[in-house]
Amino acid sequence: MVFSSPVFLFLFLPLTLLAVWLFGRRGQNTVLLLASLLFYAWGEGAYVLLMLATVLVNHLCGLAIHRGVRPRLWVGVAVVLNLATLIAFKYANFLVDSLNAVTASFGLAPVDLAPVHLPIGISFFIFQGMSYAIDVYRGTAEVQQRPGPLALYISLFPQLIAGPIVRYQDVARQIADRTTDLAGFASGVRRFIVGLAKKVLIADHCARIADGVFALPSDDLPLPTAWLGAVAYAVQIYFDFSGYSDMAIGLGRMLGFEFLENFDRPYIARSVREFWRRWHISLSTWFRDYLYIPLGGSRLSAGRTYLNLFIVFLLTGLWHGASWNFVVWGLVHGLFLVIERAGLGRLLDRAPRLVGHLYTLVVVLMAWVFFRITDLTEAWHYILAMVGVNPGDAVLNPPALFVTHSTLVALAIGVLGALNVHALVGRWTGLRRTEPHLPGGVRGALEVAGLLLLFVGVAMAVASTTYSPFIYFRF
Repeated sequence: MVFSSPVFLFLFLPLTLLAVWLFGRRGQNTVLLLASLLFYAWGEGAYVLLMLATVLVNHLCGLAIHRGVRPRLWVGVAVVLNLATLIAFKYANFLVDSLNAVTASFGLAPVDLAPVHLPIGISFFIFQGMSYAIDVYRGTAEVQQRPGPLALYISLFPQLIAGPIVRYQDVARQIADRTTDLAGFASGVRRFIVGLAKKVLIADHCARIADGVFALPSDDLPLPTAWLGAVAYAVQIYFDFSGYSDMAIGLGRMLGFEFLENFDRPYIARSVREFWRRWHISLSTWFRDYLYIPLGGSRLSAGRTYLNLFIVFLLTGLWHGASWNFVVWGLVHGLFLVIERAGLGRLLDRAPRLVGHLYTLVVVLMAWVFFRITDLTEAWHYILAMVGVNPGDAVLNPPALFVTHSTLVALAIGVLGALNVHALVGRWTGLRRTEPHLPGGVRGALEVAGLLLLFVGVAMAVASTTYSPFIYFRF
């Protein structure tokens, strides 16, 4: 079940909100837990039992850690079992295929492994469960004595299948006691509608451009068409994922939760390092706190710092998918982070802002090619087309062939929005953002009317097409 589906918008969400309101504060956690389990089972069936098993494992390990009897052993058990589950379901086929590629050169028989189903959102709920056990061990989170609240934390449907990755200590008090007022609920509705519009009206339209361009053999791409595809995909993935995060944050507010922000205008960054402070913030901070800092962070020698960065971004790439193209994508980002730390970052700080912006956009856009294309040779040829090496025929495959009026408008709005042009216009006109609450007076009335029109437009788009996949569901 996806947030942009009619079943979710017009059946599941209204019934869930109604049930939460009817059962009041005492029963709302039970209602939300049951709704969340139904939400996950709707698409994954019996694999909801896998998620519940991870809840049980982390709950029992948390209790053992809290009792103080060999806590290091029990946190190790929690980490090993969580990672083993993730490896078994997400990486088993990748590891076997990679092993077979090596053993084939020695004439050995391949290992036969049937395709393993990848449960939706497994990376997110595994990371949340593992962080709970680690935080209890570190003393930064209080142990949860009952399994129900922990199950709600891990399975809460707004952020269950595509994030953001929520830390237990950030929502523990809200699970135990929270209230929802009209202003907070209205703010949540606004955030949800905006996120839904970003997904349906921008990301899905830009996907049509990107799908058309990337369907061509890379050797047939002229330079402008290659850049069109890369820009369209960059806009698609940003508005797809940030739109989902906006919807998750909005749904959380409707239910009395306040989730941390997951995106902060990443395409206006002036360095790759800054990009990662703005892109998928919950994931980058997770790797920072649970991997980079324990490895030594930047406290050791320069060489060890560079190695730590490569390890983190190698695993960041693998987290996104069990394929070598994701490994390359992660290592590209790791390489430029090392180059910036080695001295390029200081040069960018002294250079005009535009230089930093252009440098970052070029690196990020080219890296997205490896994220999109699984075949490394095809991806490399696409990069060559972007720099004008052996480009395809511009007459046969011009950019205009891959756009329509609607997709071109969506792409233009997406580019302007991603570059934060609307914020500049707001400053020039004196209009300020009013997050988290809706403004009052005439401006508030106009904003409500605009949101209603936006929702109607989204509803019409949802009703007219079945094409609305969330990219991050498979991660």
